[in-house]
Amino acid sequence: MNEELDQILISYKQSDFQDRLFDFFFSKAGLSHFGLGERHIENRQKVQEILRVVVERGDEALVDCTEEFDGVKLTPDQFRVGRSDLEKAHQKIAPELLGSIRKSIENVKRYQKEIFIGDDRKCSGGTGIKYTPIKRVGICVPGASAPMPSTVIMTAVPAQVAGVKEIAVVSPPRYKGSIHPVTLAVCYELGITEVYRIGGAQAVAALTFETETIKSVDKIVGPGNQWVQTAKQMVFGDVAIDSIAGPSEVLIIANEKANPAWVAADMLSQAEHAPGIAVVVTDSQKFAENILNQLKKQVKQLDRAKQTLKCLVEFGKIAVFENMDNAIECANEFAPEHLEIQCGDESGKIAKKIDNAGAIFIGDYSPVAVGDYWAGPSHTLPTGGGARFFSALSANDFIKSTSIIEYDKKKLAESADDIIRLAEAEGLDAHAKSIKIRQQQ
Repeated sequence: MNEELDQILISYKQSDFQDRLFDFFFSKAGLSHFGLGERHIENRQKVQEILRVVVERGDEALVDCTEEFDGVKLTPDQFRVGRSDLEKAHQKIAPELLGSIRKSIENVKRYQKEIFIGDDRKCSGGTGIKYTPIKRVGICVPGASAPMPSTVIMTAVPAQVAGVKEIAVVSPPRYKGSIHPVTLAVCYELGITEVYRIGGAQAVAALTFETETIKSVDKIVGPGNQWVQTAKQMVFGDVAIDSIAGPSEVLIIANEKANPAWVAADMLSQAEHAPGIAVVVTDSQKFAENILNQLKKQVKQLDRAKQTLKCLVEFGKIAVFENMDNAIECANEFAPEHLEIQCGDESGKIAKKIDNAGAIFIGDYSPVAVGDYWAGPSHTLPTGGGARFFSALSANDFIKSTSIIEYDKKKLAESADDIIRLAEAEGLDAHAKSIKIRQQQ
C-alpha cells in the first residue's frame, strides 16, 4: 500500500497551483468544517433533534443519548464525577507524568498572563473600556480510551487566567464507562470539580439550555467530533463559542535546508489523528521526493500504521512550486491550523510574510507537538481556513469588554450642537431632545 503514497506528490506551475491544490482542499471542506455542505444536511437534522429533545426532556434525554451514542447507562446522579473520584485519580497518577503536567500548566499560565489585555483603562475624550471575565464557561474534552489531559490544560488555564470563576468540563464516558483518570487528575490539579460524564451534541445542548442537573454556561470551547462542532455552530448566539474546529491540519513550508526525515515525521504526526490533513509546500522536486521516501519508511514503524497511511493517502499532499513566493501565497490562502516553516536561516523572514495561520512554528526545532503540549499558546486553534478570521484560543477570549463614556456638563456642551445635528439628520427627534433638555438648565 506504500506505493499509494506516490499520488500525494504533485507539481504546480504558477498558472494552475491554486486551482489544483484548492480543488483538493475544498473537496475536504466538509471534513474540515463539519456541518457544512449538502451531504451534511442529514447529520445537521440529527443534531437539531438532539438539541430539541434535551430542551424538552432535560436529564432524561441525556440518559437516553448517552446510552445510544456511548453505550453507557447512567442515571442523572451519575452524570457528575464526584470530588472523591477526582482526588483518587489525582493520587494514582504517575509522579513523573504529574510533574510534566505541572510544568505544562505553568508554561501555559505564564504565556497567557503575558498576553492578557484585560485591564480597565481610560481613553481620551471622556471614554474608557472595562473588561469583565465571562462568568461561566463549558469545556468540551474529547473522549477516547486514551486520555486528553492537554485539552483540559489548553482550554481551562486561559480561562482561569482571565478570571473565570465557574468552569464545567464535559467528556463522554468512553473509558470503562467514565472519563479517563488522567483527564480527571488534570481537572483536580487545576481545581476544577464540576466534571460531567456527558459528551457529544447532547453535552453542548445541556451546557447551552441546561437540564435539571447541568447548569447553562455563557461560552463553550474545546474540540470534538462532527456532532460536537455542528452543535456548537447551531447554538451560537444562545452562547458564545470559540470556533468551529474540524480535524487537525498542518501545512509545512520547507526548502532543501530542511531535514526531509523531520518534515515527514511532522506530516505523520497530523495524519495519525486519522482524519488529519498534512500538506507540504516546497520549491524543490528533489527535496519533495526525499520527503516521500521518508514517509514510506517511517509510516511502517508507527503503532497505527494502517490508519495513518490511509489518512495520508486521502488527506496528504506534497506540492512542488516554481518558487518559494508561490508556496507562501499558497500557505496564506490555505490558512492552516498549524503552519511550520523549515527553511533554515530564511525561516524567520518567511514567517513575517504569513498572514493567515492558527499558529506558526518557526525553524527545524519547533514541531507542532511543542505547541500541543508545552510552549504556552493554546493548541485550540481554527481549522478549515478559519484562521482567516478566527484566532488561537487565549485568555483574552474569556473576557468581554464594556465601553465607558463619562461626560461632564462642560464636555457635553462642547459637543451638543454636533450630536443634535446628527440625531436630527437621522430623524430621531427624541435623541436630539435628550441633549437639548440638558442645555436648558
